Amino acid sequence: MNEIEGLLRRHAPQVLGALVRRYGHFDSAEDAVQEALLAAAGQWPASGVPDNPRGWLIKVASRRLTDVLRSEEARRTREERVMALTPRDAFTAPPPGLDRAPSEDDTLTLLFLCCHPDLTPPARIALTLRAVGGLTTAEIARAHLVPEATMAQRISRAKQKVTGVRFGRPENWEARLPAVLHVLYLIFNEGYTATSGTALQRAELAGEAIRLTRRAHRLLPGTHEVTGLLALMLLTDARRAARTGPHGELVPLDEQDRTLWDKAAIEEGVALVTYALTRRRPGPHQGPGPYQLRAAIAAVHDEAASSADTDWPQILGLYDLLVRLVPGPVERLNRAVAVAMVHGPKAGLDELVPLEDELATGHRLDAVRGHLLERAGDTGGARAAYESAAGKTLSLPEQHYLRTRAARLRS
Repeated sequence: MNEIEGLLRRHAPQVLGALVRRYGHFDSAEDAVQEALLAAAGQWPASGVPDNPRGWLIKVASRRLTDVLRSEEARRTREERVMALTPRDAFTAPPPGLDRAPSEDDTLTLLFLCCHPDLTPPARIALTLRAVGGLTTAEIARAHLVPEATMAQRISRAKQKVTGVRFGRPENWEARLPAVLHVLYLIFNEGYTATSGTALQRAELAGEAIRLTRRAHRLLPGTHEVTGLLALMLLTDARRAARTGPHGELVPLDEQDRTLWDKAAIEEGVALVTYALTRRRPGPHQGPGPYQLRAAIAAVHDEAASSADTDWPQILGLYDLLVRLVPGPVERLNRAVAVAMVHGPKAGLDELVPLEDELATGHRLDAVRGHLLERAGDTGGARAAYESAAGKTLSLPEQHYLRTRAARLRS
């Protein structure tokens, strides 16, 4: 992705938020933003990026949306009502070279709008990944293992439901928070390990998820799961530079050059998760939440000087706590790896048997099975598992890695 494309992706949710805040027409606003992005992509390479690219995009998108709304019979009434609800400077472009203050960034408010309680959880995730995360409908469909047409209908229905909803800070932020955090987590995961394509990572998407989570953390600093999610993202993203080789190939965790890990991000992440885990929690459920536990697991990995120094018994203990809170197949699959590292590959393989139906369509079960069979000395079984996993993933770097592992076992 070139510099202009990255700039447009970064500003698109903020421009959409500005238009929705003023006009309240999600569908029409998104169409107007897309036209502004196309205009920028056509003009900026030749004329240069303007001093205030977001202001330029807002102006162009606003002009297009205004033309659409002007033809509607109730235009004057609607604009008067919206203007009464809009802050005085909400639609004023900042001076050249300056940006709106961070407290006025509409992206997080747009995120909470996409997680409206009237939407089903799948609809919230799909709409947010489209409007805030910048993923295409096809990418979202692949991530959820559904046809693109099905996902397009889901997103369209979600847009219709939020059309006309007042744009602004909802009074029940905390009630929407679990859905918001889940969506941020999904956006980060898609950026850290892309579900398809030629690149293993989409750094700009992971970076946007971290930025939005920082905003949520500033708004709700006493909410420990927000702190835990931010810590998890930082501790995971800290390994990004070591995850790929010189040709973009995948490098597994136990083979990574740990001198390439981002020490500042690790220090910040460890400090955040330590803070979250050591603060007293009100109410009957005083234990750490899932994101704090995931962050604690990531911290144990990141603080180990080498793969051999990893404290796997501590990691297994943390996974035991996690699967009690979130007994999902992915969490149990990750726990199976920890079981294998503590009790041997045979014990880990036994943990995979109950997961076969739930994870049959994805590639990760076969990938883990191949790894554990290889450790157990079953080269034929490991090779078959690696080849099966390679045939199920749409990520070309993962395909290459798995086929390389299988080919190595033929010799």
